[in-house]
Amino acid sequence: MDLNAYLAVRRQEVDAALERFLPPADERPARLHAAMRYSLLAGGKRLRPILCLASAEAVGGQRPAALLPAVALECLHTYTLIHDDLPVMDNDDLRRGLPTCHKKFDEATALLAGDALLTLAFELLARGATPVTAEVTAQLVRELAEAAGSRGVVGGQAEDLAAEGCEPEAELLEFIHTNKTGKLLRAACRMGALTAGADALQLAALTTYAAKIGLAFQIADDVLNVTSTAQQLGKAVGSDAARKKMTYVALYGLATARAKATALITEAQAALAPLGARAEPLAALAEFTIKRSS
Repeated sequence: MDLNAYLAVRRQEVDAALERFLPPADERPARLHAAMRYSLLAGGKRLRPILCLASAEAVGGQRPAALLPAVALECLHTYTLIHDDLPVMDNDDLRRGLPTCHKKFDEATALLAGDALLTLAFELLARGATPVTAEVTAQLVRELAEAAGSRGVVGGQAEDLAAEGCEPEAELLEFIHTNKTGKLLRAACRMGALTAGADALQLAALTTYAAKIGLAFQIADDVLNVTSTAQQLGKAVGSDAARKKMTYVALYGLATARAKATALITEAQAALAPLGARAEPLAALAEFTIKRSS
């Protein structure tokens, strides 16, 4: 398949939905809404919402039912990026090639913009979408909440910060990457499948697939932080080593880290076998997670 064309169409679809559901920039409080829009509409791969849409299609569903969950995922993901960039966290100046939210506005506005996007994610899910039932809506809310909290993204970030300066340790490193990055990718695939009424076998296949690509995605990030340029990556490079972050490159070296990511993608694609040809976009997206340049 032509993955670039597929991604371009899906990104347009997601971007149009984001524009539709975001508060307008001139609505009070205008500065807060401007900050939310600045960070959310600044571009990006839209990988999580696209995985959500592709997962719905892979189990025989229709994209429109998965669009609200897809938008909710991107709102929540952007909140994590805004907060990660704050001086109290990673203190980054660039994101997606632009000044980070706290640099463009100020720290307090950035903090509130992240809070508002997190809240908006659950507001959107609670609206429901035809033909998603109330029961499935509740499942979607639970999936996203579990991925976002102390047993997901927030927990992974906490351990990531605590591990700075420590000797790399395989078990802790996998915990950090699985939670900080993998859990939200897992939620994206499962949420898309749930909107389509996936059965237990289909849901299990997508859960395994997502776990593998989630870890591979973060290993690829570790590699790019060493091998890319700030212009290519859209943010600072070499920052992991400077902060003595616990990464796969620090633990295993570049060659082994790359080999681990490749092996994980092979396992992810194998997990899609029960879904047949409809999972072709997901198989291609798995390759994309480790072959991307940003």
